Amino acid sequence: MKAIRQETDEDLLIRLRRGDEAAFLALYRKRQAALYRFALQMSGSAAVAEDITQEVFLALLRGECGFNPERGSLSGYLFGIARKLALRQMERGRADVALESDAEDADLSELAVNDDTLADLTHREGIEALRRAVSALPRRYREVVVLCDLEEVDYADAAAALGCPIGTVRSRLHRARALLLEKLNKERPKPVGSLKPVRCAI
Repeated sequence: MKAIRQETDEDLLIRLRRGDEAAFLALYRKRQAALYRFALQMSGSAAVAEDITQEVFLALLRGECGFNPERGSLSGYLFGIARKLALRQMERGRADVALESDAEDADLSELAVNDDTLADLTHREGIEALRRAVSALPRRYREVVVLCDLEEVDYADAAAALGCPIGTVRSRLHRARALLLEKLNKERPKPVGSLKPVRCAI
């Protein structure tokens, strides 16, 4: 029985450059979600993230695609394009738009019956606190957290995407995690201590 070999990103790119539409669709399906999440975390706007994701894939279709497999993986290259586009958006000031309402983020899981409402609320508050903390990080730290921790990109690909050495990625990630912990600890409510009943003078 033959083992089915999974096509690499580079294989798909070669086919794409030959005009194979199926290769483009396969590459798009494989990488679109991670690129969109990265752009969303960097920009804070779903509309900007959609534009960035579309531009990344349009860059692949253009003849001047500068991917070089000797410098890193295609995934790292795509994240690098997304990063540059996100930085351009931030420089133009378009990324300063307010985050979309939570109504857009509603999904079918919210319609399900949940037996532990307090645990669910606490979990959501924790996730929202983490999102705020990541968004508040300086750009160079936010980039490595989104790439390495949220998108699980390896250090080499993150270094290629950011245009810096692997050691820089590691040190930024270490500092970013420390900043996140500090921000989350500041936001965490302090223990009230022992509560005492109030006497009523009636």
